[in-house]
Amino acid sequence: MSGITDFDSLRRAMAENGGQPEGPARNARAEELLVEAERLNIPLAVVEALGHQLKVYNYSSEKDKMFVPFARLLRMWDERPEDFDEYETHSLHWVFKWMSAGMLDQPHIPLASVEKWLGEMERRYRLAGHSERAVRSAEFSVAAHVGDLDRAERAHAAWLAADRDAMADCHACELHGQGWWESERGRDAEAVRLWGPVLDGEFSCAHEPHTVLASSLLPLLRLGRRDEARANHLRGFRLVRSMESMRDAYADHVEFCALTGNEARGLELLAERPAYFTDGGQPRSRLEFMAVVALLMNRLALLGLGDQQVPGPAGRTWTAAALAGHAREEALALAGRFDARNGTSYVSDRARARMARLPLVERLPLGVRGTRPTAAAAPVAAAPAAGQPVAADLGALLAEARRLSDTLQPDAVEAWAAVSRAAEDVELDARDRAEIADHEAMDAGPEGAELFERAAVLYAEAGDPGEALAARTRAAYVRALTGESDAAVAAVEGPYDEVLALYAQDGTGVRQTASVLMGRARVLMQRVHAGDGPPPEPVLAAAESAAREVLALVGGRTQDDVRLASRAAESQAMLAELAALTGDARTGAELFARAAAAFVAAGLPWFAVEYEARLAVLAHQLGDIAEAERALRAALEHGGPHLEAVGRAQLHLQLAEVLGGRGQAEEAAEHALEAAYWADEAGQGPALGAWARHLLGGFLLRQERWAEAAEVLESALPDLSAETHGDGAIVQTQWWLGDCLSELGEHRAAAERRLQAAEIARHWPEQHDHATLAHLAAENLGHAGLPAEADRAYTRAGDLWRAMGNVHGLVRALRARAWLALRAEAGADGTGADKAGTDRAGTDRARALMTDALRACETALPAADDEEARERLVTELGHTHRQFGDLLARSVVEDSGDESIHGVFEEALSQMAEAVVVFGSLGPGARHSRTGAQLAAGWLEADLGRPADAAARARAVLEAYSADGRSEGAPDGTAGDDETAQARRAEARQLLQVLEEQAAK
Repeated sequence: MSGITDFDSLRRAMAENGGQPEGPARNARAEELLVEAERLNIPLAVVEALGHQLKVYNYSSEKDKMFVPFARLLRMWDERPEDFDEYETHSLHWVFKWMSAGMLDQPHIPLASVEKWLGEMERRYRLAGHSERAVRSAEFSVAAHVGDLDRAERAHAAWLAADRDAMADCHACELHGQGWWESERGRDAEAVRLWGPVLDGEFSCAHEPHTVLASSLLPLLRLGRRDEARANHLRGFRLVRSMESMRDAYADHVEFCALTGNEARGLELLAERPAYFTDGGQPRSRLEFMAVVALLMNRLALLGLGDQQVPGPAGRTWTAAALAGHAREEALALAGRFDARNGTSYVSDRARARMARLPLVERLPLGVRGTRPTAAAAPVAAAPAAGQPVAADLGALLAEARRLSDTLQPDAVEAWAAVSRAAEDVELDARDRAEIADHEAMDAGPEGAELFERAAVLYAEAGDPGEALAARTRAAYVRALTGESDAAVAAVEGPYDEVLALYAQDGTGVRQTASVLMGRARVLMQRVHAGDGPPPEPVLAAAESAAREVLALVGGRTQDDVRLASRAAESQAMLAELAALTGDARTGAELFARAAAAFVAAGLPWFAVEYEARLAVLAHQLGDIAEAERALRAALEHGGPHLEAVGRAQLHLQLAEVLGGRGQAEEAAEHALEAAYWADEAGQGPALGAWARHLLGGFLLRQERWAEAAEVLESALPDLSAETHGDGAIVQTQWWLGDCLSELGEHRAAAERRLQAAEIARHWPEQHDHATLAHLAAENLGHAGLPAEADRAYTRAGDLWRAMGNVHGLVRALRARAWLALRAEAGADGTGADKAGTDRAGTDRARALMTDALRACETALPAADDEEARERLVTELGHTHRQFGDLLARSVVEDSGDESIHGVFEEALSQMAEAVVVFGSLGPGARHSRTGAQLAAGWLEADLGRPADAAARARAVLEAYSADGRSEGAPDGTAGDDETAQARRAEARQLLQVLEEQAAK
């Protein structure tokens, strides 16, 4: 059976179908409902079913199906207009606009037919007495589409000049169209100004702010307002993601990714909507989508990723290069069909221009997952062939490499690598080969020990025994880094003794000697960290002695020698580390600050970064948050372009945490955003990046940027793991996400997130979070229209609150369950399930739950720990009496007998009176709660036929607020007033007025 037995059941079915997601399934159901409507043999039923079919077609990818039902509707109107009620008459004229736009979107419909239809629309609107505003808007769309800019400007002016009436598009849609035109004409600032009320939420509709958010992306980037563009992308994409009919807006988001260095996210967006490649119901939006696909694929090809596999039309595997060609061909073919219809080249010109757009921003971090695609490394240029002149070039390379290494520049190792490549077939002297090997070893990491030994042999061959000993020391340090701590200590003692003897005999210089002493100190520091537990005192003492020996050697000699200045600064840092290890954090912080300052003073700020970061940690431990913040900012500044991606991510993340702890959520979010970006760049997205996104989502939530926070938190969740981040991070992320979804009205999804978090928290020893999450999930389930599920969640929360001895949580859960029970009895439509005398089980259950809540408060009061706890419980008791009274009053159904209603109202009044007494015992601090209960009692007394008592209640409320420094009857909003006070006075006066009117009858 179809279930459609009468007009009402048809209307319910159409309403239910209208609430389903856009797409073919909803469209097919609308077609079935039209058949059912025809069987009812009611003309208005057919009219409404056709209107429903039109609406679902319009909001889908099958817009081309709109014309048939509209033609039938129009014929029915022309033949029997009396079959249309007022609403359907309005709807018929309203969808004229859809037809105009729909025809324009279909290139097979001749332009002459579009123009004819425009004239028909104008005629019918005039006959119906409507303004020409909607007609001129439609004319503007036609002119703008074909490229008749003069006519478009005239129509645009006429559109704005005409009066707004019932046929005008909503404010949000009109502002979108007006802003779009300003942007098209190069007036981005004016466009964004016009869109402001939509972006700020003042105006909205089914497709707004969705399209305004999408249209604003490029204008905001061109205006340099990158943060707003990022926010609008995250907000807007969330809105259009599930809406099949918004392919053109979806394309705007893909384009934004292609032009901001977010190509990887652009690919993810394409993968989410495979049908967009082929859906043919709206050719114009398919043209826009394919043009953007071509743009994105061209970007990938320019990055050297033409061979990368990408999402594309079903049926084959696509590379970026292949899809670029296919998408361009499809876009231009569609554009050509429109131009053939329009008699211009305007659509093709626009499509070519869009496909050729250049990036507006090199990189714009979004905060969501995704690593920017990078091209394969460019091939290394081949060395010159044997016999070619390279000496001059090699000499220059050698000179530059030595300059860079002598001044400890970050690019020194790369410069020596260039020397090595240029010298492959050139005979070099031992000194040159020693330096090449030395720097190759520095670049080889754990594999560098043998290269350092080779360099030592070459330095000795070149007549520099001091540098040879320094190279041997560096080899020993590499072994210490690879876990051979004891062997390294033994290996370094020989070079140490030898260099001191050489230095005493003037056989080597202070530089070489300092290098060996520093190498030995590094080895001994590595031994400090080698064990599992605290290092023995002799090990600490040896390391400290070695560091101080370096300082003693280079002291007073650092001004003219960068290398010696570096040795002195590093020694200070070693002493700082040892102080921190032994528990002297304050001394450690002072020495790290001294070391960092020394590196900066020597012109080597990039070496200061590590120690500023360590200083920040110690400062944080010492409670000096300002110093921690200063040190982290300095580290980022001093690292500059030399910071590796992972180091940059860590510093931004630390600074985000510090700023967040100081309540500076906005700037903290900026640093968390940067941390997420650089973590992805470093290949640390699943670990460091996920934590950064977790924090970023929390900072955005603090700013009430709900949609952006939700996007970021959803992006973080797949990478968060208990092993890496701890299950607390997962619970917090789910919790925050539930908060965001709840604010966005996505209550079912919010409940799912909160219940998932609760399932983890249920295993924790402390159960407060478990109870809170279950309670919050119950609230969401209630808002989502799932009363049975909500009751189960409240029961779970209540049991937990009871076990924890948390009376407030228990009472609130019981009260919520009582309201659920009452609503369940009333039925989804609120009509009352017991009108025919059926069982009042829901009301009885609600009464019992409210009674339990009262009992819980009363039982807990004698055991209150202190006066503050007692006052909180009394307040909870007052609210419970008040809610019990409200619940009883609302439990009355229309066809109950007068005696029955009277009895329930008496019970409700009794609870309200108790609430007044309870709140009154709390003094002035509970005035608003007391007066609210007084007014509720007054209305009940009015319904019970006790006008004098009701009036006394109203006057008592007015008197309660007369002590605010104003006389009764004075205008609201004066000193001492607040919104609640104003509302209470207004309601009291309203009650008195109603009583006067009743008395006058």
